Amino acid sequence: MMQTMKPAIPLPSADGLWTGLCLAPGAAPGAALEADAEAAIVVAQGAIRWVGARSALPAEFAGLAPHDGGGALVTPGLVDCHTHLVYGGQRANEFAMRLAGATYEEVAKAGGGIVSSVRATREADEDTLFAQAAPRLEQLLADGVCAIEIKSGYGLSLEHERKQLRVARRLGEAYGVTVRATFLGAHALPPEYAGRSGDYIDLVCREMLPALAAEGLVDAVDVFCERIAFSLEETERVFQAARSLGLPVKLHAEQLSDMGGAALAARYGALSCDHVEHLSAAGIEAMRQAGTVAVLLPGAYYTLRDTQLPPIEALRAAGVPMAVSTDHNPGTSPALSLLLMVNMACTLFRLTVPEALAGVTVHAARALGLQETHGVIAPGMPANFVLWNVRDAAELAYWFGQQPVCAVVRQGRIAVGAAA
Repeated sequence: MMQTMKPAIPLPSADGLWTGLCLAPGAAPGAALEADAEAAIVVAQGAIRWVGARSALPAEFAGLAPHDGGGALVTPGLVDCHTHLVYGGQRANEFAMRLAGATYEEVAKAGGGIVSSVRATREADEDTLFAQAAPRLEQLLADGVCAIEIKSGYGLSLEHERKQLRVARRLGEAYGVTVRATFLGAHALPPEYAGRSGDYIDLVCREMLPALAAEGLVDAVDVFCERIAFSLEETERVFQAARSLGLPVKLHAEQLSDMGGAALAARYGALSCDHVEHLSAAGIEAMRQAGTVAVLLPGAYYTLRDTQLPPIEALRAAGVPMAVSTDHNPGTSPALSLLLMVNMACTLFRLTVPEALAGVTVHAARALGLQETHGVIAPGMPANFVLWNVRDAAELAYWFGQQPVCAVVRQGRIAVGAAA
């Protein structure tokens, strides 16, 4: 069992002059540096004030408190843009079932799948859910994550969805990390609504979502649009409810079949469509026009031993931004390393190293609507960056089973490893 360690509060300020840095390609789009030039970052009052070549540092910053990076590679803080981090129990037994030949749909029909996590989540109180989720979050943060999405969807009633979303908020406050809370009430049909999906969507749209939004617990709204979940018509009803409340939408789209969900989501200006293994050309074009991010989830692809690759080349050709995430969840992607997902995105999906790193920084931030505060190192943005004990950005995709973090600056504070 992973042990929870309470984060040190308050964390030391990152204000000062950070030198001895090697800026990863694309990390600071506005900074012009010669190859191999030493970079410097100025942090003041928790925000980036200046970034560029050490040799070009304005004199006004020369006397600031020093932080020596020791030649470390620096990237923006990583963003894990699709997780189901808060839930009760675990589902290792279903992993064994799949190894014995059961399909994802067969597991669900046998009473497993999402509904089994619903039972365990409903049985757990808020403090228990927090205690179970905290060590998972700690592992992701140790991997350089500075912003994370946490979905509900294992409560499937107002009381229990509220409980999950409250835990998501508590985690962000306790660990000083940016958390985007996504309402996924339309994740599965709860047992008490068997055969009455329309009635359940009524509950989601008319009671659950308005109440949770009024309590400030919802940053975005998601739906699982699939044969074993909710139809296009039901999905659109949820999107309409979200729009009426001024909330952005996302979609679990085209994971198991081509439902046309991506095109629907794009019509509602979706932040992202996630999974997208069965995404069609029409869906890609709709996403391109809407500026919707494709979120690739290699952990689920790997765990389910899927063989249908996302249409990477078509997405690339269309210029659709591709994000990469852990999809941490108890059933199909119990992954707790975003760097491992970077490696899998390269090895399984054939992303290039620059594509994969953009997928966990700038494009992942956009998938959460956080592009103004996360994903790049730029003046005026909150200080969220990571120092890595490697010299080449390719090493972040190359190694797996290693944590090369040497320092993490998160929300303007040194969260991991105080550089001297």
